[in-house]
Amino acid sequence: MTHEPPSVHLVVPCYRESARIGGFLPGLCREMTALGGVRVLVVEDGSDADEVARMQRIVNELRAEFPCLLPLKLLPDNVGKGGAVYAGWREHGGAEWLAFVDADGSCSASEVARLLGLRQQGKAQFASRIKILGRRVERLLKRHLLGRVYATLVSEMLEVPVYDSQCGLKLVPRVAFERISSRLEVTGFAFDVELMVALLDTGCDIQEVPIDWHEVPGGKVSLLRDSWRMARDVWRIRARRAIWGRVNG
Repeated sequence: MTHEPPSVHLVVPCYRESARIGGFLPGLCREMTALGGVRVLVVEDGSDADEVARMQRIVNELRAEFPCLLPLKLLPDNVGKGGAVYAGWREHGGAEWLAFVDADGSCSASEVARLLGLRQQGKAQFASRIKILGRRVERLLKRHLLGRVYATLVSEMLEVPVYDSQCGLKLVPRVAFERISSRLEVTGFAFDVELMVALLDTGCDIQEVPIDWHEVPGGKVSLLRDSWRMARDVWRIRARRAIWGRVNG
């Protein structure tokens, strides 16, 4: 009996997320089953043994009900959110599309299904927290303001008119990712930025998709420490992008 490859390989990167993913993963698996053609892979990014055991239990119990959910992937060391996403994407099993979504449930399972349903040949879809009529974005004011400052920094330094590069839901054509995978070096929270410019520089169109988003307490990002690191990464991405352009121009 032959098995058709899934259309979408959806990765959920996790680092100490057992307290939050339990409220999100069942609904996500339910929505992906209804959508069809989606395989879900949870990647545990080097948490401690107790946390790994909790995540293993959550995933194993759900796999009995949802065949779309793959066995938990364990990384021996913490490699960062981007590293966890890319490790999961490398196990795509022939899927035409690669996606990831944050484990906290800030982006609901129904919104994940909606974005995946918008896929267009050759075009990446990036979820975006845009406050417009018809969309609901619930976010702490300080995080919203910091996000706007960071987005402006990214847009100006890299000359890309992006509104929100950091929303934790993205869909990328696999062939587009395979063209750029050897170029990607950032594995922390700014990995989205490098992914974005690499896709654009190799001719892959990106569409920002406004979504409903609700902030869930317990995030790992420090406003002071990680904001500095992310700004530093943007500067390095800009420098490497210039080198890449000269070599391939």
